[in-house]
Parts: sequence; structure tokens; C-alpha cells
Amino acid sequence: MTSAAPDQSPLVRAAHGEPQDPPPVWFMRQAGRSLPEYREIREGTQMLQACRTPDLVTEITLQPVRRHGVDAAIFFSDIVVPLQAVGVDLDIVPGTGPVVADPIRTRADLDRLPELTPDQVPDIAESVRRLVAELGPRPLIGFAGAPFTLASYLVEGGPSRNHERTKALMHGDPQLWHDLCARLAQISGEFLRVQVEAGASAVQLFDSWAGALSRADYREHVLAHSRTALSALDHRREVPRIHFGVGTGELLTDMAEAGVDVVGVDYRVALPDAIDRLAAAGHRVAVQGNLDPALLFAPWAPLEQAVRRIVAEGRAAHGHIVNLGHGVLPSTDPDVITRVVELIHSLHD
Repeated sequence: MTSAAPDQSPLVRAAHGEPQDPPPVWFMRQAGRSLPEYREIREGTQMLQACRTPDLVTEITLQPVRRHGVDAAIFFSDIVVPLQAVGVDLDIVPGTGPVVADPIRTRADLDRLPELTPDQVPDIAESVRRLVAELGPRPLIGFAGAPFTLASYLVEGGPSRNHERTKALMHGDPQLWHDLCARLAQISGEFLRVQVEAGASAVQLFDSWAGALSRADYREHVLAHSRTALSALDHRREVPRIHFGVGTGELLTDMAEAGVDVVGVDYRVALPDAIDRLAAAGHRVAVQGNLDPALLFAPWAPLEQAVRRIVAEGRAAHGHIVNLGHGVLPSTDPDVITRVVELIHSLHD
């Protein structure tokens, strides 16, 4: 990292469509999970408590930057943090994920979900300010869950394989569905805005479950709300917006319509295919991805070959940020991640 300010960093410049040589790299779920120092500092602290404690958020966010030398830090948080902040009774159950005590399935249930205001998350702003001071020229990426994924957790009451209650509400009471997603768009957008106003140099909106939708359903029931969430940053166009979903190969061009600078590509779609689809649809956006997280468990020779291929493929894009095609798996060897970063940084065109 030689740039003098985060907004001139390789990651921000790549996100704005300026190809970098070598390309910048960071990893989803790099803050924790696979790191022994993360497991040590989290010992005895619940996930949501950790996410609301600035000392812990700062240290956990910085750990992978120190260890791996990645080109950006991703803010340590969880997509349900802003829901907890507005009063939703939920918990993150180890081995399960977020569990909501009283799911939202009626108009009266929606009335229990207020908008998010900055004074409900002063700790988030404080954590961001501390991180920006520590990171110097390295950018901090802000973080939020997209309206559809948040809605699915709230309607289902927790993680779901088939999203049957979510889709039933979406089609059975579309007005309630849109009203719910509009409220969640405000919550997500405000959560991102708080982070940006405190100093985050980029943001990523995660739509973890969007791949469960048909393209028609995504366009009719989801796209406008993701666009609204991201539009909370329309006054800060210098801050690039990244949008990522799992299993969203058929939705890449639609996700680009949400008002983004970068579309995340999961490992199921070849990077050249994603680049071609976006270009054919007229979207001049950068791409992010897309090494299969499971390849970090392979011998070095095939892993190195895959990394070199992805970096080479990314040179055809309107900007490329190297990342995994999903998150770091908990049992990944951290030394392998560090070695991958070193390899990427050595790959000059």
C-alpha cells in the first residue's frame, strides 16, 4: 500500500473502473472464523455483543489485515445488527445463525419494526472512526445486509433452505411484502450511511439469499428495495458500492441495476462469463471474485493455477477486485490465505 489516502487506494480505484496492476484483494469473512487470534478474543463473548463493542470490533477487523496484508478491511459486523438496534428480539445461535423470537408475518408485526436512526448505533460510528484512524491509507469497507435477505430472516424466523414462508408472503400479500422491504431498505441504507459518514471508504451490500429467487421475482419484488438501500449513499458517489449475492449468476445484470460500482461474482459462475454478461447488458461496472473457498484446501499447485487464472481473467473487466466466490470457511489454514495474497500481489501484467 503506497497511496496516501484510502480514496486513492488500489481497491477504491479498481471499484471505480480503474484496472490495477496487480489487482487488489480482500476476502469475505476474513475478519475472524479461520484465525486463532479471533477465536481467542471472542472466547466467552456472544456474537452480537462482540459486534456492538468498539474495542472488539476494531481488533477483530484489523486481525486479518495484519496477518494477511490484504488491501482492505471489512467492517466486523453481522447483517442482523441493525435489526437488533431497532429492537427486534433475535439471537445468533452458534451452528444455526440468526433466530428471530417473533417473526414478521402480518401488518401488525410490521408495525413493531421502526426505522433506524444514527443515535441507535453510536457504537458502530465509534468503531468505524477508530478503524479509519488505525488503517491509514488502507480502506475500510462498510457492511450491511440487503432487504430481501433481512426480510427472509424476519419472516422465516431464522435461516431457511426453501424460503417457503418468505415466498408465500411475497406472492400472497405483495403490499405487505413491499412495505416490509421498504422499511428494511431504510434500515440497511441508514446503517451503511452511518458507516460512510464515520469514514468507511467503500461499502458492500450482501444479499445472501437472493439466489433462491427467479429472475422475475427478483425484478418485481426485490430490485427496487436494494436500489433504495444503496441510494442512501447517492450524496457520496466517491464511495464505491459493491453488491454480492450467493447463487446469483442469473441475476448479475439485474443486481448491477441496483446502482452499484462493483458486482460480486460467486464461484459458480466463470469470471469471463460474468464480465461478458454485464458488458452485453450495457453495465460498465467492476467485478469482484471469485476463487472457490474450497480450493484453499487443495494442494498448492492447483490453487496457484486457479489464482493465476482468476487474476488473468479479471484483466478483461472494467476493474477487478480479487476475492473468494463466497466466505472464508472456518477450518481454512490462515497461512494458505496469506500465501494467496502474496501470490496475487506478485502478479504484474
